[in-house]
Amino acid sequence: MHDVVIVGAGPVGLALACELGLAGCSVLVLEREPGPGSPLKTAPLGMRGLSAASVEAFYRRGLLDPLLSESGPQHGLFDAQQPGADEPPRPRFGGHFAGMMLDGDKVDIDAFPYRLPSPGLQGLRTRLDAVEAVLSEQAAKLGVEIRRGVTVTAVAQNREGVTALAGPDAYEARWLVGCDGGRSTVRRLAGFDFIGTEPQFTGYVMHATLDGLDELRPGFNLTPTGMYIRMAATGYIGMMDFDGGAFDRSRQPTRDHLQAVLRRVSGTEVTVDEVHIASSFTDRAMQATAYRQGRVLLAGDAAHIHSPLGGQGLNAGLGDAMNLGWKLAATVRGQPPEGLLDTYTGERHPVGAAVLDWSRAQVAVMKPGPHAQAVQAVVRDLIGTRDGTTYVFERLSGAWIRYDLGGEHPLVGASAPDFRLADGTRLGDLMEDGRGVALDFSTDRRLHAPAMGWEGRIRYVAGTAQEDLGLGAVLVRPDGVVAWAGDRRPDRDAFERAASRWFGSPVS
Repeated sequence: MHDVVIVGAGPVGLALACELGLAGCSVLVLEREPGPGSPLKTAPLGMRGLSAASVEAFYRRGLLDPLLSESGPQHGLFDAQQPGADEPPRPRFGGHFAGMMLDGDKVDIDAFPYRLPSPGLQGLRTRLDAVEAVLSEQAAKLGVEIRRGVTVTAVAQNREGVTALAGPDAYEARWLVGCDGGRSTVRRLAGFDFIGTEPQFTGYVMHATLDGLDELRPGFNLTPTGMYIRMAATGYIGMMDFDGGAFDRSRQPTRDHLQAVLRRVSGTEVTVDEVHIASSFTDRAMQATAYRQGRVLLAGDAAHIHSPLGGQGLNAGLGDAMNLGWKLAATVRGQPPEGLLDTYTGERHPVGAAVLDWSRAQVAVMKPGPHAQAVQAVVRDLIGTRDGTTYVFERLSGAWIRYDLGGEHPLVGASAPDFRLADGTRLGDLMEDGRGVALDFSTDRRLHAPAMGWEGRIRYVAGTAQEDLGLGAVLVRPDGVVAWAGDRRPDRDAFERAASRWFGSPVS
C-alpha cells in the first residue's frame, strides 16, 4: 500500500508528487495517457505563463535553474535582477486583461512594500512539456513511481484507505488525490459536487496553412464579434467565438468550420487551406464545493475549471499542489495539528473562486454587443492608469493572494519575501528540503530554545538580514507562506503558538 496515489501526471499531479516525495512519502502516480508527449504541450500551443508565485515555488525547491534551462529562450515578465542590486527588477510586460494589453512600465513597484529582490520574482513564459520534464525528473529522484497507460474506472474508500481500480488492477493507498483535469474521473467517482456557470464562447487553437495570413494582425485582437490571437509562429492561431459554447467538443473541428469561425471573429476573408492540428475549449466556470471527501482530495483543474484567459489555470493548480503537499505529508507521518488538512479547502477554495470570477469578468467585457463594447472603453481607460495597471498586474502575478491566518502583520498569510542573510544565504536556499523555516533576526537569538521543540520540522536560522523589513523574526510554512511575524524583540510564546498551530506539538 502506498501512502498516496495521485491520478494524473500533468504539472499539478507531478508537483504534488514531488512535494510528497520530498517529505518521504511513498507515492504512485497513475496517468491515462501512454506517454508524456503531445503537440499541445510543445511550442507554441503549449506555451504557458508562470506567475511570479509559481516561479517562486520552483525557486524554493531548487528547480528554477533546471526549468529555465529546459524552457530555452524565454521572455520573463521582469527585467533581469542585476547582481548586488538593491532594488527589485521592474516588470517589462504586464500581460493582458480580456485581450487588452498592459504596459509594464506603469506598474507601481512601491505598491508592494514587502517585496525583496529574488530570482523567483520573475514571471516566466515556458512550455507545458518543459514544466513536466523538470517535475518528472525531480519526482524520479525522490522515488516517486509513475505508471502510464492506466485508466482509473472506480474509486472506493473506507476509514483506513482508498482503492483505485483500473481494469483488473487495484491500487491501494492511505490517500488518493485527483489531479486528472477538468473532466476528472476521480471527481465524478468520488461524488464531489461541481457547480458553476455555463459557457459563453467556444475557443479554438490551431496550426494551419493559411492564405491571406497578412490580413490578421499579430498578437491579441479583440473585435466586435469575438477575439483572435495571431501567434509569432507562422500559422498558429487562437480564436474565441461567442456561440454559447455550442460546439461539440467530442468532435474534431473541421477545416470548413475553423475557416468560418476565423472569418467571423476576424472580419477578414482569410482562407484555411490545411489544418495540421486543432483543439477546442470553452469558458465553462465550475468549482468543487469542497476539495476533500474523506480520504479523496482534488487539485488543479479537477477542483476548478474556467477559461484560459489570463493564464490562471496552471498557476492556480500549482498553488493547490504547494498548499496541499506539506499538509498531506504531515498527515501521512502522523504529525499534523488538529484540522490541518481541512485548511487546504479553507485556504485554496477562495483562491479558486476568485480565479473563476476573474475569468468571468473578462468574458463579460469581451462579449459582442454595444453594452460590452462600452465597458471595454471604460476598462481600457482604467488599465491605462498607473493604479489600474498595478491592480491587474497584482492579480496576474499572484501577489494578491493572502490567506486569512489571523495574524496582525500584513505579511502573515502572504508569500514570504526572499530575506537574504548577511552571509548571502537566501530564504529560498533554506527551503529546498521542504521544511518550515524560522528566521531569527534578534541579536540574542530569542527563538533558539523554543524552536528546538520542532527540530526536524522547522529549520531554525539565526543571523542578521541585509534587509529585515523591520522584523525581529519570521516563521515560514513549507509552502513559503508566512505563518507568523515578530517585532524587533519577538514574543516567544506567540512563536510557539504559531508553530504548534502549523507543525503540531513540540517534542519535549
